[in-house]
Amino acid sequence: MPTPCPPSLTLKKRQRRLTLVLLLVWALASFGPGFFARSLSFHVLGWPFHFWMAAQGSILIFMAVVVVYARLMNRWEAEEAASD
Repeated sequence: MPTPCPPSLTLKKRQRRLTLVLLLVWALASFGPGFFARSLSFHVLGWPFHFWMAAQGSILIFMAVVVVYARLMNRWEAEEAASD
């Protein structure tokens, strides 16, 4: 079994940038609807938006964050391995 080589500086920068962006998305999805619930008073599919975000939207956003992270990291690591 070959030993994995350490990631390049470019890959580390991409990972850090991706992590920061996804953490920002996570924070906005977690705390945004709670802080601004009264100003988010429009309706989505017959339900108030803040209720929808608390009940369904935040969970879907968290799942999307995980999927985006996994796909991009797999792609970037495959590109890194192919270039070596």
